[in-house]
Amino acid sequence: MATGPLILYGCATRTGVLDADTARGGIAAQPGRRGLVIAAPHGTSDVRTADIAADLGRRTGFGVVIASGFAIESDTHERAGRRYQVNRPMEGVPGRPPSEEVATDCAREVYDAYEARVREVARGPLQFFAEIHGNNHRDVAERIEIATVGVDRELAFRLRALLELIRDAHLRGYAQAPRLDVRIEPADTLRYAASGAKRCGILRLPERALHIELPKAARTEWREVYTAILADFLVQAAAYDPGR
Repeated sequence: MATGPLILYGCATRTGVLDADTARGGIAAQPGRRGLVIAAPHGTSDVRTADIAADLGRRTGFGVVIASGFAIESDTHERAGRRYQVNRPMEGVPGRPPSEEVATDCAREVYDAYEARVREVARGPLQFFAEIHGNNHRDVAERIEIATVGVDRELAFRLRALLELIRDAHLRGYAQAPRLDVRIEPADTLRYAASGAKRCGILRLPERALHIELPKAARTEWREVYTAILADFLVQAAAYDPGR
């Protein structure tokens, strides 16, 4: 993927939780179809999400924004490290409740840069925004969860049925691939509802948004087939007019 200039950030910050060393990261962007953007805010810590977002951009023609780095603490075998959340002006630990996140000046600087890149790539009103995330939680290891903005219950049911149909069509050629369940709010209750990004982050901007949480299987061994599934789904979801 051809990207725009890499923007580097670094700052030392003191919070009520820890002393953070200098953290560095980059935000790369590629314009695409006006108003349609795919992003990966945790391209390093959410393993392979940067690759998935870049590939989705090539397949769909949507604009792409990828943030990499922005760690405050490195991961260990025992726990995930602290990071800037990027898609909201907070820092925290992946998988922990939003109530444990802390707002800092550096987190605001990182978020403002991310938002600016998303707006730049949209080249006007942000009509449709898809954000790619990953998790390793055992409770959601066999499903894709999609938190939403601008989607009512009826549309959520329709989008879930659409993704399931596309998934099943693609998986006919992959007998060993897992048939991951699909859950979309507000039709379904989610573990990852993106409440922080909705309250004070990037999900305040789009007319319609899909915050997509992918389990490990969809990002590693079966990444190619699930990326193809998501590409077909996003093209149709972005074009879907519930009034028709």
